[in-house]
Amino acid sequence: MGVILSTVVATVLALLCAPHAAAQGPWFDRSVGAATQVVTVNGAGGSQATVEAWQRSPIGWHRISPALPAKVGSAGFAPQSHDGVPATPTGVYSLDAAFGTAPNPGGGLPYRMVGPDDWWDGDPHSPTYNTHQVCAPGACAFDESDSEPLQIPAYRYAVVMGVNKDRVPGDGGAFFLHVTNGEPTEGCVAIDETALVWLIRWLQPGAVIAIEA
Repeated sequence: MGVILSTVVATVLALLCAPHAAAQGPWFDRSVGAATQVVTVNGAGGSQATVEAWQRSPIGWHRISPALPAKVGSAGFAPQSHDGVPATPTGVYSLDAAFGTAPNPGGGLPYRMVGPDDWWDGDPHSPTYNTHQVCAPGACAFDESDSEPLQIPAYRYAVVMGVNKDRVPGDGGAFFLHVTNGEPTEGCVAIDETALVWLIRWLQPGAVIAIEA
């Protein structure tokens, strides 16, 4: 945490002392609307990627984190999410809430501590498809075999990515920014726990994640 925080502080101080922002905005500038916080994901080949945090100020966008190594889907990237396809969808998505098996580390997003009865409904025939649900294992109204239990090590900390917010059956769900185990994901974005905790503490309502292959 100390190394990341020191790098962030040094970067912010350097940017505050800069005479002006870059004349041309970063690649996501025209895609994020009025957002003032952006987490970017840039492909680096296969399931490799880098994650960066960007903050908008009155003089433009500033990168406030180092480039953090990340893992994405084992099938790389795809322009559209689909159930059963382990690819990370490109595009811009909201970051509306966080959760984890660990206590709330602080930050501006709503946070839910999850346990053995917490699920992400992945049953495309369920009316609560692609939403968080609470029910005892074996007693859920949706198909648990199609769904994801949230009490797992990778979800010690996680941020919900607003993929398929219209909940179109088959168009994918359970896309999170979560803790890495060093392996490719099923379509999520995974980074080091220390870096993710820093991001959760930094994020505020209205933040988005911008993903490009």
